[in-house]
Amino acid sequence: MEKDTLKKIFGGSGSEVNIIPVMNIESPVQDLKDAELPDLLPILPLRNAILFPNTVIPVTVGRPKSIQLINDVFRSGRLLGAVTQREAKVEDPGPEDIYTIGTLGRVVKTIEMPDDTITAIIQGVRRFNVRQIDITAPYMMARVDYRREIIPAAGDADMDALTGSIKDAAIQIVKLTPHIPQEAGYAIKNIEGYDFTVNFIASSAEIDPPTEKVQLLEMDSLHDRAMKLLELLNKQIDILKIKDDIQKKVKSEMDQQQREYYLNNQLKTIQEELGINSEEEDVAEFRKRAKDKKWPARVAEAFEKELRKLEHTNPNSADYTVQYGYVDFMLELPWDNVSEDNLDMKNAQKVLDEDHYGLEKVKERIIEYLAVLKLKGDMKSPILCLYGPPGVGKTSLGKSIARALGRQYGRISLGGLHDESEIRGHRKTYIGAMPGRIIQTIRRAGTSNPVIVLDEIDKVTEDFHGDPASALLEVLDPEQNTAFHDNYLDIDYDLSKVLFITTANDVSGIHPALKDRMEMINVSGYLAEEKVAIAEGYLIPKQQKAHGLQENQLKLSKEAIETIIDSYTRESGVRGLDKQIAKVARLTAKKIALEESLPEVIGPEEVKAYLGLPTNFHDLQEGNEAPGVVTGLAWTQMGGEILFVECSLSEGKGVLSTTGSLGDVMKESVTIAYQYLKAHPQLAGTTAKELAKKDIHIHVPEGAIPKDGPSAGITMVSAMASALRGQAVRSRIAMTGEITLRGKVLPVGGIKEKILAAKRAGVKTIVLSRENEKDILDIKPLYVEGLTFHYVNNIDEVLDFVFATE
Repeated sequence: MEKDTLKKIFGGSGSEVNIIPVMNIESPVQDLKDAELPDLLPILPLRNAILFPNTVIPVTVGRPKSIQLINDVFRSGRLLGAVTQREAKVEDPGPEDIYTIGTLGRVVKTIEMPDDTITAIIQGVRRFNVRQIDITAPYMMARVDYRREIIPAAGDADMDALTGSIKDAAIQIVKLTPHIPQEAGYAIKNIEGYDFTVNFIASSAEIDPPTEKVQLLEMDSLHDRAMKLLELLNKQIDILKIKDDIQKKVKSEMDQQQREYYLNNQLKTIQEELGINSEEEDVAEFRKRAKDKKWPARVAEAFEKELRKLEHTNPNSADYTVQYGYVDFMLELPWDNVSEDNLDMKNAQKVLDEDHYGLEKVKERIIEYLAVLKLKGDMKSPILCLYGPPGVGKTSLGKSIARALGRQYGRISLGGLHDESEIRGHRKTYIGAMPGRIIQTIRRAGTSNPVIVLDEIDKVTEDFHGDPASALLEVLDPEQNTAFHDNYLDIDYDLSKVLFITTANDVSGIHPALKDRMEMINVSGYLAEEKVAIAEGYLIPKQQKAHGLQENQLKLSKEAIETIIDSYTRESGVRGLDKQIAKVARLTAKKIALEESLPEVIGPEEVKAYLGLPTNFHDLQEGNEAPGVVTGLAWTQMGGEILFVECSLSEGKGVLSTTGSLGDVMKESVTIAYQYLKAHPQLAGTTAKELAKKDIHIHVPEGAIPKDGPSAGITMVSAMASALRGQAVRSRIAMTGEITLRGKVLPVGGIKEKILAAKRAGVKTIVLSRENEKDILDIKPLYVEGLTFHYVNNIDEVLDFVFATE
């Protein structure tokens, strides 16, 4: 009797799915008693298929032996034994090629196919074991032993749960398998009977390897078979889920690729319509530019290699943009392209004098370089370091040198630089990689021999990013910079033709190895007379042009300029002076705009009216007439300064104290001065006993400003001796020099800046070490005009001089 109709067989491993009617057929065969079951059966070997009891499967028969067996059995109405082959590829299986477990079956129907094969519909009846093969021709005949099924009684709760789970698993497999119609799931739900449910799904499920199904068939207990089947189905579900995920991912990637392909074709068409270069045109354009390029053979070879790499890169990938930028950068660099130097030394001198007043040493060094270049034709460029206070024209001098030589100009600010990659660049494999500043400046200059100013080299710092000063060693070493290696360019570049000019305020902040590679040229501050000349010749014309004023609308008298210098600026350079002149120019422009009257020449009174109250009060020799006050000279990054050392005495126990924000070195100078006077109290007109009863207090005014250095040593001794003697030092005198415990006076630096400070303060006589005499002789007479220098070897000579009657 027909119980159920299933429209779908899942299919065996590697076989195509066939839709056939499948039914649980009740036939007289199923009612056979054990005694009626045949002992000798014809054996039909099956490939990749297993017949379970109470199930019906289609079998396509193509082998002659099997065709004969099916025909004989179907015509006679006999039964056969369906046994699975161990290896499906064996064409003529023998007794050793089949399993020993099989199923008794009845041929329900046969269908002759056009390809001379037969499709037989076989119904499974009962399981058996092959005892022995008696006949092998025309097909195998075997004696068998039948096995009994252990089937739980209807209504068994455990079996109900198992069969329900098996059905759910089978339905899930149907959903996960695209080629199985979803109607099969409805048919599975309606299967009845424990044995038919388990055997049918076991027969139809795609279980690999086939030995797993053979094990299911060997189980006598239907409950055990159901448990094993559920385990196998769950494994199959896991595999199908993985396959489904892979399919979805592949489909998504395929859809994305197809979308990109479509869009790229559209983009290419749009680019062609707009005349935008395609990748082939980009490469052709690069090759065209490379033909006219002057560069070494090694660079040409590297360029061709990089260009080929660009040709083989997908234009839509990120790598293409990176490679395009790199190849383009190689072409933009000047390589062997150099500008022709203007070797007219008279013209060079004229240009340098036009732009800057003074600075003879720098100008002389540039003229020397031009002279050698003119005679030799080629030489490595010098590396100059201009150091001095701010505002003296160090940076702007580089531009003037470039103009004098007829070269391109570039400037790199090194102030606060702390990353080595700023000098050497980043490797182009990094995202956002860029060349270093040196190579970028050369690219902008367009020639390989520009003048490059490395500004504020003393303010380079280092941290975990690296040490830029060490990277500059290669740049500024004439022996190494012929093959400078930039990480981005990754090809050695010749920097020997570049004229590097570095600037600094404080040479102590420059790396010693870096300092050793440069020619150090001191650019000192300007005298008041020089500042007047600079204002008249450079600054006033500059501000006239900047503010749109005619020459007759902004005229400052010499006295007005001197007033600005004296009362409104406190500097070695002229930057502050330039700002004050700019302020005067703005106020003049305002008067013109408001149609107010203007003075023909701006004098000191007008300057005070324009600029307000003086902001700079020079500490002249006021107070020097009192004992214990002595004028010293100091050097700062802003230039030279005068400072007053004040000493006061009080009754006490010989305690020495200091105030005025003194640094450690300056405090040590105070201690040395005190100890020297304790050892030689007669120089201070006292005795050791009296000195031990006096507390001495040393103070340096402007206490908020930190002060340090050893150059105030003789000033400290003189101040203490003056206080102890109760006698003031000579008027309009200043001094500088370091002392030792033996009383020797040692030379100090910054002499020129200190002289300028002394002149500004109205000092007439300067006391300093005899070893500093050579520094005085090296200074132009203009700077020392009106000053008297007294050279000393020891502190005794200092005290004898400062307390001598004028």
